[in-house]
Amino acid sequence: MQKTTAAPSYSRAKTFDLILTAMAIALVFVATLLLNIKLPITANGGLVHLGTAMLFIISMLFGPKKGAIAGAVGMGLFDLISGWTLWAPISIIARGLQGYLVGRIAWSAGRAGNNKAFNILAAIVSIPVMIAIYYVGEAIIFTSFIVPAASIPGNIVQNVVGLLVAIPAVIALKKVPFFK
Repeated sequence: MQKTTAAPSYSRAKTFDLILTAMAIALVFVATLLLNIKLPITANGGLVHLGTAMLFIISMLFGPKKGAIAGAVGMGLFDLISGWTLWAPISIIARGLQGYLVGRIAWSAGRAGNNKAFNILAAIVSIPVMIAIYYVGEAIIFTSFIVPAASIPGNIVQNVVGLLVAIPAVIALKKVPFFK
């Protein structure tokens, strides 16, 4: 029987990638679940949480694929178990696309999330997209284009806080050999 040396290495790499992806999902989920403040300003409430910061961090450190998966699954799971079930499909689309956009821009032209200006640009570009998806989703839920407008300020605050937390965290983590 002939043994190949490529299979164990390939299998090990795939397993490691799966573990990193699962950890990224868990980090987004936990940051959303445990570090949040419910806003009393809108008809449907609203939430400011650090899951957005974690989504930005993961997208900048690992790129668009992990950013999209972590954002979509992590925040989608949060919605499913936290009484925001109706928002789960919206979160899956909005946060998946947001994670992808941040990772795609931060990792463009071989930058691999190492350029602070592009990381900031990536997050800023993703914010209107995320807000627009939630706006349209809420307009469908509430059958109104007026009611969802009340969620926009909270979404902006959530993203700005996420950006302010993520950039220093990414700068610090990029000094760790694993993320270089």
